[in-house]
Amino acid sequence: MSHPIISSTEAKMQKAVEHTLHEFDNIHTGKATPAMVENIQVEAYGSSMRIKDCAAISTPDSRMIAIQPWDKGVLQAVAKGIQVANIGLNPNIDGGIVRVPLPEMSRERREEFVKVAHKHSEEGKVGVRKARHDGLDQLKKAGLPEDETKRLEKEIQNVTDKAITSITEHLAHKEKELLEVN
Repeated sequence: MSHPIISSTEAKMQKAVEHTLHEFDNIHTGKATPAMVENIQVEAYGSSMRIKDCAAISTPDSRMIAIQPWDKGVLQAVAKGIQVANIGLNPNIDGGIVRVPLPEMSRERREEFVKVAHKHSEEGKVGVRKARHDGLDQLKKAGLPEDETKRLEKEIQNVTDKAITSITEHLAHKEKELLEVN
């Protein structure tokens, strides 16, 4: 059975890893994915809501995102929300669908996105290290026997290493995906 300090530290590290992966999903790879637009806020029905909460999002091909609002009254709001999000996409309204063509990505643009991925990766690793530090502090304050403390410190280090490795592997995958020319 895992010690409560280990469990809470591991949960914090997992949150940091998940946040990093979510940030990676938001990085534009040149291939259309619903994740690129689903969390963009739009003004609809007198409040702010995410596109995925008011429309169906699909990718008919690798260079196009199609957004079909459930209510045609929010077509303009969806198109405006995408423009205001300032993510380099220009939506077009085509009947009852907002079509978002993806521009061809230049080598420089791909390299910029790789730098952004590295930045998110580093932020994730900092989050993992902070969770490790907090866990070690909790261990010191717990007043456990020395041999138990040493064993738990090693366990925290193992969990830390796994989380850092996970972020590094996902970064390598994202980098490969970004630099791959379609």
